[in-house]
Amino acid sequence: MKIKIDIDPQHEETPVITIQVKEWTDEVEAVVKMLRQHESEMPDAKGAAQPKRIVALEEDRSILLQPSEIDYIFAEKRKVFAMAGGRTLEMRMKLYELEEVLSSQGFIRFSKSVLGNLDQVDRFELSFNGNLCVYFKSGSKEYVTRKYVHGLKEQLLDGGGQRDE
Repeated sequence: MKIKIDIDPQHEETPVITIQVKEWTDEVEAVVKMLRQHESEMPDAKGAAQPKRIVALEEDRSILLQPSEIDYIFAEKRKVFAMAGGRTLEMRMKLYELEEVLSSQGFIRFSKSVLGNLDQVDRFELSFNGNLCVYFKSGSKEYVTRKYVHGLKEQLLDGGGQRDE
């Protein structure tokens, strides 16, 4: 692997990292994952660090979750829940707030009421009505509505979740 660094006052303030490869490899994936992890730990534009954990409720207990543990998040009957490890946990935040916070962690909108973690997706299957059925590594499944299929395809072609660049 070659590393080239071009320092020039003419460049933008925000660093831009370009990876040029013939094909996607485990090594490239590891580098991208490391960069994304570093980026998620950096403060955002408002100076606030991205959260490493999210609080969820299970019965009377508060549970700290890593975003990577969550398969998907959904809203139902005016409450928000996360599916993590086969468990359904109630969230304290609203769906749009979680979308904002977790977009840099690989989460993307699947439908009006569902956010999915692209890092936990095992496979997709196309339904006859134009929706996508998403199967997660844990065995759970959820659907991407037609309205959000195009955005999901774009994110996948760009190399994964909607990470801030």
